[in-house]
Formats: sequence, structure tokens, C-alpha cells
Amino acid sequence: MNLKLTTLFIVSFFVVFNTTISAQKTKNLNGTQVAFLSDIHLQDLFGNFSDTDFKGVLNTKTGKYTLVRTMASQLHSTRIFNENYFAFIAALEDIAKRKIKYVALPGDYTDDGQPIHVRGLKKILDQYQKKYGIEFFITTGNHDPVGPFAQESGKEDFLGKEGKSQPIFSKDGMYKPNMNIEQPVVITADIAKMGYLGITEDLKNFGFYPNKNYKFWATPFTTYNSQNYNYQKALDGSLLKNRVYEVEPGYEVPDVSYVVEPIDGLWLMAIDGNVYIPKKNAADPKDSKSYSEASTGYNNVLSNKKHLIKWVQDIAAEAKLNGKTLVAFSHFPMIDFNDDASAEIKELLGPNKWQLNRVPVEEVAQVFADAGLKIHFGGHMHINDTGVRTTEKGNTLVNVQTPSLAAYIPAYKLLTIQKDNLIDIQTITIDNVPRFDELFDLYKMEYEFLQSQNDTNIWNIDILKTKKYHDFTDFHLKELVRLRFLKDDWPSAFKDFIMNVSAQDLLVLANIKTNKDFDYVLKNKEEFQKEWNDSEAQSEQILAQYNLKKENFNWTGNDLLIDFYRFRSADELALADVGTQRAKEYKVLSNLFLEGSKSDFSKDNPLQKQMKLFLVIFNKFMHEVPADHFSVDLKTGEINRKPR
Repeated sequence: MNLKLTTLFIVSFFVVFNTTISAQKTKNLNGTQVAFLSDIHLQDLFGNFSDTDFKGVLNTKTGKYTLVRTMASQLHSTRIFNENYFAFIAALEDIAKRKIKYVALPGDYTDDGQPIHVRGLKKILDQYQKKYGIEFFITTGNHDPVGPFAQESGKEDFLGKEGKSQPIFSKDGMYKPNMNIEQPVVITADIAKMGYLGITEDLKNFGFYPNKNYKFWATPFTTYNSQNYNYQKALDGSLLKNRVYEVEPGYEVPDVSYVVEPIDGLWLMAIDGNVYIPKKNAADPKDSKSYSEASTGYNNVLSNKKHLIKWVQDIAAEAKLNGKTLVAFSHFPMIDFNDDASAEIKELLGPNKWQLNRVPVEEVAQVFADAGLKIHFGGHMHINDTGVRTTEKGNTLVNVQTPSLAAYIPAYKLLTIQKDNLIDIQTITIDNVPRFDELFDLYKMEYEFLQSQNDTNIWNIDILKTKKYHDFTDFHLKELVRLRFLKDDWPSAFKDFIMNVSAQDLLVLANIKTNKDFDYVLKNKEEFQKEWNDSEAQSEQILAQYNLKKENFNWTGNDLLIDFYRFRSADELALADVGTQRAKEYKVLSNLFLEGSKSDFSKDNPLQKQMKLFLVIFNKFMHEVPADHFSVDLKTGEINRKPR
């Protein structure tokens, strides 16, 4: 055999050998499951401060002292502060019942990275690791840590005696309480915000550092590969001093990204997407106040954390070469999470609304897809969504947005590896949560105090009548719309219009011949009586084609707005509350406006234009990629919906 034939034989042998090994590992992974729980925002309701006797407020229902935030504060926030503690336990119980052994937490697993809550998280994870053999893998979120280094902090909205608010701060002098309403300030170091050092040290057993049982563990800064890997090398490379980079010249901060192989063939890539960019007036590189917050995500990775891209490319190539299944997760989304409606949202609401600064630019998906990522699980936005991008080179990236357990709809994602490069993704909702109403008597006390103060912006006490955690989070969303979003998000004229219009009015307005703005038409119906009657008759004819009647449209503009937010938050899961019939009515109404409207959508008629944009966005929320139960072909990027 000549040299060329010998070389060809050797190359062919190793190609076949490696392919066989890869196939074996893929086969062995068949049925392997990984759960993704994002944005838990755990506040340890039953934690103890290490340096003060303050225990919280006494819950007469249980006889226990509890560290609770006010209902008013959580109904003005995009997340729940208290009941999510019980939801987290319920999710872990569900995971244990399903015998899932691997759980990834894509950031924001604590309220704000405070020592008391980090300890509480560790205690819970340790319990489930010991009892059920569950392995947890954590990456950072913008709430843990809030900054690269520890910093003083506190909250003024804990619940205290007699339903009054109770401020708790880490340093004296940070807050001056109103003695007529609030309690004296509690001072404890346990409410400060920890930086990377404290958080990674306390949670070191959950992926941040290597474990002897891992098959492989590496960071963007280690120089070994999976072939020459050993535990001691990993241990040396895991030291935080060896995991830093210059975000800008002179400003060195940690990056605790890592890849881990907990079972033969599966590589979990935990990406630290936090990018802390120094402020213009920054002075001390070791002071978190010198840095901007990290909530923007991957847009800043492209400019100030480029080494991650090269690392992802290297790990993806090595995984492919060795037949590993690579699954990435991080806190921040890699693809537009607004169902590609961000341009319309910007036009309708303006560039500074709806956290549009957090929408990743298209380059993010292109870069990471071409770097070799196929599947990525993100969080941060507290929404359920699936995004897909295919690059010019033919590489496809699927971004799965994991819902929060602290918002509507509470759920986690479950990945199951199947044969032939297929993975199955289910959204597991946490509807029934034991003890979720345990704090309701405390909220009644708060409500009575607010009443005594003649609070004109008081929350709706009917939330305390909810029977399931699902309904509680739905009520939370409704109150959030009423107490915050209506005022903060929408143009004043549109808000007044949508809050006062009926469904049947909208049916007519969709087809009425007019160059007058909608508010004028509604206030002067007699002037447009003929046009109104003609449009009403035409609308009824169109509805008949869909087996609908005008009488079906008995909802209000406020109902439409609430359902708009439901779909934005939960995607197709919102159908559980909206209903297929109502969703059908919304789609028909949208078609009337967007395809058959005779109204003038010019700049002289802003309400017409705003209503059209609103329905374009709503349609995209209802018509995008599957986000409940679906499969992904890692080889082609193809997504197929599956029955729930």
C-alpha cells in the first residue's frame, strides 16, 4: 500500500471511528432532560439576618415571622416579590416528581443578590440536590450580581407592623423614613448587594466551579481542551482572579462563563452575558457605582465583551468534532423577543418604551449562529417566546425565552434530547402552588392601613380572592396594567380612546368611511349616521363569513388591552385565559382594520394610525413561532409544533 493510500485509510478510519463514537453518545443521551428555571427572583421569606434581631412581620395565620414586601410594591413591579418563593418550591417538586436530574438557572435567581437571599437559595438547592440527586447549573443575571463588586443597598417597601411599610438598609443614613407612616429603619449588612466574589463563592457548587464528577469543565480563560482535561487544571483555572477581562482599558471585571459536561455527550454552556461599562465620570475601577447596569445584554457583548464570541466559536467547534450536544443558556435573549414587532412598537410608543433598549440587534443572532450555537435558552424579559434566525451562511439559531416564575404565566422550560439531532421542548406551567395564599392576611392588614391614609391609588383587594397561583399572576398583570402601564406606556389620547371604546364600536370604526379621527366620530355619531349604518351592515356581513355575530363582540377596549399584554407575556399560553373564541374575534377585527379599512390612516388622524399599529403588533404576538410544545432539529434548525 503506497503512502497516499495509507494516509487515506487512516483518515477514513478516524472519521468513521469518530462518527461511530458520536452516534453512540447521541444515542446514550436519548431521553436526557434538562429543566430551565429563569428569573426566580427569590426573596427568602423565612431567612434570618445575621446581625440584627429583626425577624420581619408576624403572620398570625402561621405564627411565623416573615420577611415580606408590600402588595403595593409588587403590583407596581413587573415581578412578584413574595409568592414566587412558594412557586419556586412547587417547580422543584414538579421537577423531582418527573425525575429530572439537570436544572439550569439562567440568571436573576435572587431579588438583588443580597446575602440573606443568596443563602436562602443555596439552602433550597442543597436540599433538592441531596434528596433527589438534582444537579444545578447557574449563570449570572443583571440582578445577581447587580454590579461587578459588592455595594450598599436596601429596600423601603418591606411590610411592617400595622400594615405600614418597613425600610431595611445595609448602612445607616441611606434612607430617612417618614415617621408618620413607616417604621424605624432596620440596618443589616445582609441586605447589601453582593458582587461576583460573594455570589460565586456562596453558590460555587452549582456550576460556577468544577466538580470531580464533571466529565469536562472549562472557561473562556482556560487553555486546555476536553482531550487533555483534568480536574486539577480546571480547579486552577476556576479561581476568580483567573477569570477577569478588561471591559475598557483600566477597568477589569469578572466573567464567570463556563461550559460543563455533567453526563457523557452533553455540554451545557453557561454564558455570563453581564457587561458593566464604565460611566463617563467613573473613578474607582473596584466600585460598582463606577459602572452602568448590565440589563442591555448582548448588544454590549458585541462591543465590550468580544472574547465571548471567540470562546463560543471554539467550544462549538470542539463539541461538533467530539460529537457532543451543545446547549447554551444565559440571562439575556439573543433574538428579538417581541415577535419581530419591535419596529412597530417603537413607532407606536417611542424608542424609550417597553425596554426596547434590551432588544438584541440582528447582529447578535447572526454572530452567535455563525459561531456555531444551535439552541440557546434566555430569560430576563419574563416572557414566553421562541425566536429563530438563519444567517447568510445557512446557520440557524433558535432562542427560547424562558418565562419567569414571578410573573404571568409562571412556567419553566423542559428540554428532552431525542434521536437524530432532535430535541423536544415543553413549557411546564406552574398553575397550582401550595401555600401561595399564606401571606394574604398580612396584605389585608396593609390594605386597611392604606385605606386609613385615604390612598387614592390603592390596589384591588379582590386579588386576595384568587384560588390558584396562575390566577394570582393573571390578576397581578391586570393590576400592573391599571396602576403602571396605562400611565407609563401609552399616548394619552390612545389610552383614553381604548379605555372607553366598545368591541362593537371597533367593528364599525374598522370600515367607516371618514377622514375624521376616531374620537371625533364617537363623540359625534349623529353626524356620521349614514356612514355608521353602512359600516355596521358591512361588518355584520363579514362576520357571517367567519360564523360570528355582532353580539359575540361584547368585550371592552380594556379587555382588548389586557389580552394584548397577556399575549405579549405568555404567547400562545395566553389562550388559557383569553380563549380561542375571543382570539378568533381579535383576528377578525385585525383583518377588518388592516385589510379592509376605509378610514384615513394619515398623520392627521393619529388614533387611526395608532390603532392600526396596535393591531399589527397584536397580530404578531398571536401569529409567531411555536412557544408551548415543539421540537427543534439541531441539524437544520427546523421547528415543528407539537400538541400539548
